[in-house]
Amino acid sequence: MEAHASPSLRVEQCTIGDTLAVPRIINGLWQLAGGHDTNIDIKTAAEAMKPLIGAGLSCFDMADHYGDAELVIGQFNASAHEELRQLTSALTKWCPPENGVKSFENAEAAVDQALARMGQKSIALLQYHIWDYTDDTYLHNLRHLSRLQIHGKIQHIGQTNTDAAHLKQLLDAGYPIVTNQVSCSVIDRRLIQGNLASVCAGHGVGILAYGTLLGGLLSEKWLGVDEPQDMDALNWSLRKYLRFIHAAGGWEPFQGVLRCLDSIARKHRVPIAAVATRWVLDIPVVSAVIVGCRLSKDSLKYATNNLLALSLVLDEADKSQIEKAQATLTNIPGDCGDEYRRPPYLTATGDLSHHLQKETGSNSISIGEQQPSLIFLGT
Repeated sequence: MEAHASPSLRVEQCTIGDTLAVPRIINGLWQLAGGHDTNIDIKTAAEAMKPLIGAGLSCFDMADHYGDAELVIGQFNASAHEELRQLTSALTKWCPPENGVKSFENAEAAVDQALARMGQKSIALLQYHIWDYTDDTYLHNLRHLSRLQIHGKIQHIGQTNTDAAHLKQLLDAGYPIVTNQVSCSVIDRRLIQGNLASVCAGHGVGILAYGTLLGGLLSEKWLGVDEPQDMDALNWSLRKYLRFIHAAGGWEPFQGVLRCLDSIARKHRVPIAAVATRWVLDIPVVSAVIVGCRLSKDSLKYATNNLLALSLVLDEADKSQIEKAQATLTNIPGDCGDEYRRPPYLTATGDLSHHLQKETGSNSISIGEQQPSLIFLGT
């Protein structure tokens, strides 16, 4: 169903770490990493940010490996008016390789590089990705990031794809983590089926949910159509989330959920994407959802429809209908983030075992087993 939000629609806000106010729909820039479009023009992409900000979608999420995403923010900061820059928040990630480097100088160099690329003096939220829980490098790096936060180069520290057990250990040890960015959708319910939601609720950690629309698969375009057979013909997002659908029971159960969402969408006169987004936003620990944005001339068109999720109220009948459709799904195995560390590798490229030193278990390493000097206990 084609529907459009009013330009005057009030955009819901959330607060990260008590001080950083951002809209509950964040523009995700993973598409700039490749596998979607080629030959991204940095100036054109930076210009495409402006109408999104004008519509109230003023927060952009990226990472050190998202192609030119940080450079696009840098171009925006260099060319936009001060008033527009003040409305904008840019979140990024540090995803270092397992190369044995644990020094403060290495961490500071990574942060300085991000600051230089983004044209900023401080990063609003730096999110850290751990590849291997059995390698204690992440404890060193998070301690270094805490120092850099004290120095003012980082405002807030978050995690990305961290499971419940290790997030709790980090929080109990005193690491100042305010968010955890994980996959969550009507298909991927690991956040609420496992312990992660309760850990976050107990420690005041907000979830930044991505994969909410399964890379576009949760839309009218895919309703009632055959499953794509050529994985290589799909872009990175579709390839990745088709793997999630396979893990959740396959194409037919997915179509059942999609038909359910379509019925509810027609009832409320909104797109399927709005219903799928609202379902995730209604999870109490979810601060915001991250919706992919290619930063093109069509970005505002798609974003305006996404905004309809913010005015949508799902009633009890809607929620019951969705729950009934979800009952036909298979639970995706493991905890949030496991797709990066053990089979089934539910990623765009599939098997990521080359990032791991050895097969890990969900509680393979305990912070309490590390040297005391590695534990963050404050300033």
